[in-house]
Amino acid sequence: MSSTSGVAIVWFRQDLRLADNPALYQALQTYDRIIPLYIHAPHEAAPWEPGAASNWWLHHSLGSLQQSLKSFNVDLVIKSGNSLEVLQEIIQALDVDAVYWNRLYEPSLIERDSNIKKQLKSADIDCRSFNANVLNEPHTILNKSGKPFKVFTAYWKTARNLLSQISTPLAAPQQINSLDYAGESISSLKLLPTIAWDKGFYDHWDVGEKAAQIKLDTLAEPLAMYTINRDFPAVSGTSKLSAHLHFGEVSPRQVFAVCSALLLDPTVDSKQVEKFLSEIGWREFAYYQLYHFPQSSLHALDSRYEHAWPASEQNQMLLEAWQKGQTGIPLVDAGMRELWHTGWMHNRVRMITASILTKNMGINWLQGARWFWDTLVDADLAANTMGWQWTAGCGVDAAPYFRIFSPQRQAERFDADAKYIRQWVPEFDPSVSDDYISPVIDLSDSRKAALNRWDTIKQAEKVSCID
Repeated sequence: MSSTSGVAIVWFRQDLRLADNPALYQALQTYDRIIPLYIHAPHEAAPWEPGAASNWWLHHSLGSLQQSLKSFNVDLVIKSGNSLEVLQEIIQALDVDAVYWNRLYEPSLIERDSNIKKQLKSADIDCRSFNANVLNEPHTILNKSGKPFKVFTAYWKTARNLLSQISTPLAAPQQINSLDYAGESISSLKLLPTIAWDKGFYDHWDVGEKAAQIKLDTLAEPLAMYTINRDFPAVSGTSKLSAHLHFGEVSPRQVFAVCSALLLDPTVDSKQVEKFLSEIGWREFAYYQLYHFPQSSLHALDSRYEHAWPASEQNQMLLEAWQKGQTGIPLVDAGMRELWHTGWMHNRVRMITASILTKNMGINWLQGARWFWDTLVDADLAANTMGWQWTAGCGVDAAPYFRIFSPQRQAERFDADAKYIRQWVPEFDPSVSDDYISPVIDLSDSRKAALNRWDTIKQAEKVSCID
């Protein structure tokens, strides 16, 4: 039951769901009518405007949310432009009393939202934001010195102990009373590609809150052998929830609730569930790092490596071969082709392809991060930034620069029968030597070159300390 008459805008962003949506829930509890609003303002996320694969997912996710609201005879109002101006326009036109939204953690969007909240509150608008996208908000966890953690294990030990305080997910609303306002169509946002490079996406993904809920309802299946199967790219051993989480079609609190129930089930191996929860913890840690170190989306967190990857014409040729899956390294090419055709890549293969680019090829991690940003349906600034810096060796946690993945050893361990490789690189025949294209780099020599770069940086650091 609402306690206050009036109208509230519920500003949907990366929370495209009805269940466990705190901003929607609180608005419905407080006001008679709401206006569900999505504002398309990609420029406000600069310099990381959403990429092409993300736009594909967004198009279909908005369509799913639109259909869910129509079941209540409610329209999703879609507008494009400057967010503050759109909000002010609707506030003035419909005499709106409040604007509610769920918080985001990208640096440019934090700044935008803070400014909007300040502007609206000065105009006597009830303006409130809520946590809907992380289990523990980044500012709530600090080490004993009052500073942010930089090592995952220490962070997760603290954060995991706080999960007992996580509240039960909110149910989807039973009734929504809305106020109409003329908006735009989803198609007018032009999110879909004009050339059908995305045709493979439709065979691999169902988008929206209902699709996310199905994965959540069947989460016990991939978790049964999670500690083993998650490392094998030819096996369907992961949750495939990453894009659903990024777009907010499911909340981390809903995921945690399912995991908590599984931990109470005596027939379930708790070690498998805890391992999966630690991966949710890595997602939390990524948001945590981006919040506390916002410069890391563009600069090496370890400043020693800021200029460790000098540009060259050779690098550009290697980058293009890597992007096209034409490096001559079968496991790397398989991963890059899987990415292009499906908008997704297995996590272990992500690490291997990133290691090849940043260490063997000597190419700046930002080049890889930008490619993943444009081609991944689950492209998430926090996870993308931390993942690339972790593999490149210039970010947080114990990921030394000299950790260089060997694609041959990785293939032997995790794709011994080449099932994954042959799925995406059908011209590769492991039984025939020298039958595949020649590698664009010598793995042994490039590994030595990477270690030499590391030694040069260490020596420069010593000299600097002496000086």
